[in-house]
Order: sequence, then structure tokens, then C-alpha cells
Amino acid sequence: MEKNSYIRYGEAFKRQVVDQIENGKFNSVLGASRAYGIKGAATVTNWLRHYGREELLAKEITISTVKERDEKKQLKKRVSQLEKALADAHMKGLLNESYLEIACEDLDMDVEVFKKKHVSDLSSEPGKKESR
Repeated sequence: MEKNSYIRYGEAFKRQVVDQIENGKFNSVLGASRAYGIKGAATVTNWLRHYGREELLAKEITISTVKERDEKKQLKKRVSQLEKALADAHMKGLLNESYLEIACEDLDMDVEVFKKKHVSDLSSEPGKKESR
């Protein structure tokens, strides 16, 4: 087969595959795809949707305990809190960078020069200065 070529399936063939899934000849979309050598993960799935047979598609059913649901709810809440904290930290970093730019502008000093000169002061613990 040539590179960049693709297969077009006729309406009768598509309906035949859908009917065979419906009648139980194949118990899955994957089984029908393999039996007919149909490439493409979603091809047969798209045919089922096109012909209004979505009820034949596999469904995901999750069975969980109350404890698992509560844990999931708590984890989602924690993720939300962490996302907010990350956004706040990012905003603080941007504000600090802006303050530094303003201060350097007032001192008529380049920001990068200031950072190089004071890198040890910036990396030490707040309130403590390294002895030189």
C-alpha cells in the first residue's frame, strides 16, 4: 500500500459490521475490527455512533466504597488547593520580579548586574546575612 493512502469502506459493509456487533457475532468493537482487518482505533466506534447504536459501545462502570469516594473527593479538593497555592506563588514571584525591576530602575542599575552582585544575599535565609 502506498504511503498516505487510506481505505474507504462502503455503506453496506459498515452496516454489516454494525449489524454483526448488534446480533452478537462480535462481543466488542475490537473483535469486529480484528476480524475484518479494520485499521484505526475509532473507525468502528464512529460507525456505531453514526448509525445511532451507541448503546453497543463499551461503558465504564466504577464501583467504589464510600471511603474511596470520600478519599477521591478529598484528593480533588487538595489538588484544587495546591493549584491555587501554585498560582499564588507564581503571582508573588512575578510581583517580586516587578518590584526588583522598579528598584533597579530607581537605582539606575541593570537587574542582571544586581542579581549577580547580590546572589548570595538572595539565596540565604530571610533575616540572615552571610558574613563576608
